[in-house]
Amino acid sequence: MLENPKRYTITAALPYTNGPIHIGHLAGVYVPSDIYARYLRLQGKDVAFICGSDEHGVAISMKAKKEGITPQEVIDKYDGIIRKSFEDFGISFDNYSRTSAKIHHDTASEFFKKLYDNGDFIEEVTEQLYDAKAEQFLADRFVTGTCPKCGNEEAYGDQCEKCGSSLNATDLINPKSTITGETPILKSTKHWFLPLDRYQNFMKEWILVGHKNDWKTNVLGQVKSWLEDGDGLKPRAVTRDLDWGIDVPVAGAEGKKLYVWFDAPIGYISSTKEWAARVGKNWEDYWKSPDTKLVHFIGKDNIVFHCIIFPAMLKAEGSYILPDNVPANEFLNLEGNKLSTSKNWAVWLHEYLIDFPDKQDVLRYALTANAPETKDNDFTWKDFQARNNNELAAIFGNFINRVVVLTNKYYNGIVPTPNDLTEIDEHTLAELKAYPSVISSSVERYRFREAQGELMNVARLGNKYLADEEPWKMIKTNPERVQTQMYVALQIAAALQVLSEPFLPFTSSKLARILRCNLNWNSVSETSDLIPAGHQIGEAEILFAQIEDAEIQQQIDKLEATKTANAMENRKPEPQKPTTTFEDFSKLDLRVGTILEAEKMPKANKLLVLKVDTGIDIRTIVSGIAEHFSPEEVIGKRVTVLVNLAPRALRGLESQGMILMTNNAEGKLVFVNPDADGVENGALIS
Repeated sequence: MLENPKRYTITAALPYTNGPIHIGHLAGVYVPSDIYARYLRLQGKDVAFICGSDEHGVAISMKAKKEGITPQEVIDKYDGIIRKSFEDFGISFDNYSRTSAKIHHDTASEFFKKLYDNGDFIEEVTEQLYDAKAEQFLADRFVTGTCPKCGNEEAYGDQCEKCGSSLNATDLINPKSTITGETPILKSTKHWFLPLDRYQNFMKEWILVGHKNDWKTNVLGQVKSWLEDGDGLKPRAVTRDLDWGIDVPVAGAEGKKLYVWFDAPIGYISSTKEWAARVGKNWEDYWKSPDTKLVHFIGKDNIVFHCIIFPAMLKAEGSYILPDNVPANEFLNLEGNKLSTSKNWAVWLHEYLIDFPDKQDVLRYALTANAPETKDNDFTWKDFQARNNNELAAIFGNFINRVVVLTNKYYNGIVPTPNDLTEIDEHTLAELKAYPSVISSSVERYRFREAQGELMNVARLGNKYLADEEPWKMIKTNPERVQTQMYVALQIAAALQVLSEPFLPFTSSKLARILRCNLNWNSVSETSDLIPAGHQIGEAEILFAQIEDAEIQQQIDKLEATKTANAMENRKPEPQKPTTTFEDFSKLDLRVGTILEAEKMPKANKLLVLKVDTGIDIRTIVSGIAEHFSPEEVIGKRVTVLVNLAPRALRGLESQGMILMTNNAEGKLVFVNPDADGVENGALIS
């Protein structure tokens, strides 16, 4: 762990440009990295916060084919959506680049060429999985099969997301192409491999020993499993047979591209180059100077690439620093189910910003409060609403509103001159001064949920002070004392302006406008007068409006519609029964009927006793639909009835026929229903 670095290079995982950004990406990577970068800037640190779109690989090609457009059109479309989402949401990148940019192609090619010239690659002809129907070799993520380690039947060709094992596609049992569903064949092809095994001992010493006390346990656990599993690290191919990506820059590599996971992390370097050229800095200081702290923010599915593969690449190149920390988060689920881009089971950032305008900070707060820092966590809309109404509005917003309203009411918005401080005043101000270091300690250990909790404790401190002191009562009997009370409360409000900036940047900006002050982090602990007597503040604004039940229900309904659509799409009809003859079918007497009466069968949870007008008579039919319908729901229903079914005794009652039912996509029973006008009871169905 680097003490007192001169500068910071902070990278956030490059989002893949085959879809928009959702809350899982935000919770795992972009909100925590933004909190960290904003916090460091408030302390006057030299920060390069770097990201960009990841735009290569076979997934882009397949998306283009599916949509009938070019790969360039795919990446341009989603790069635009992603950039705007980040900008609107306040993610404060110093540079956001693209791996399709010339500066990146040049940087990645030069990096590969240097390793090639140094003899750091192994050139090998191997057998790779090939989809004969699609006529292409299969990239790792386009092969699924059974994990040889844990038996997960949905493992990818590069990694099993259930047990975390790093795999090669040829390791999978019963592999299938995700492109065509065919079983791939093995076909010979030449590739270049990075011999990760050469770095086995170095990795053990560097990570498992050198960072055992400062890296997160979930990261150390995954790294340890790769380094100590079986024979340890093995050579890994860094080239692929693809039609979209960066050409392998050596002779004899025609038609081959750099592996997307080789070129993507180099995107951090090329994006830094782009930024440095724009602002007049030396990019090498941020990647090659030993007094620079490099931190990678990623999700847990990218740990192997940022802790093993990319460091091995940097080590092989020889002139780069290695990451000081890789604070990877676990996964965020949504309403109890795993987030899925392909199934549209997500809260998309660009849609959220339409549905909840000006509520960026509410989502930032909810995601941080429920961040999957050490284990998978679940986002629910009800929790989101409660975080806003019961915490942001009721605690933070309520305190600021009371302070600003009372200051304007009593002093026309001018900060009053305090009189003698009581022991309570001095204790409150001393406690306030301690908070920056408390929050800093949590942030610098990448415990952002804990840090945000301490921020809210500052607001709680303010609310408690006002509740105990009750200036609205004392103003009539001791207005001199109220001057001191309001002065103290305003110091807490000013502290909230700066301390909230990493977590709630839009709220911090509103506070700066209301209080007409803009402080730095250390001023809270070092300055007695954060907002001095005689300072004019502005009028009150609502920081956090209540979120109503109807708004939340709309989001829940949207997800339910997605769930139903997925069920319909994935629903497979029952296989056809054995062939029957027309003569057999003609024996069935199907009639239109109406349910006249319905009641539950005593001591039977599933059965309803129905009186049905079949047009030829009124008869009793016992039907197993009580778990899906109440008696009141079915009275008056028009139904299809098999009237010549042999009678059957059910719990001592004779059932004289059968109501025809089917299931919808959600598994709920529905009537096979003759609703057309003019169809009479007793009409024969043929």
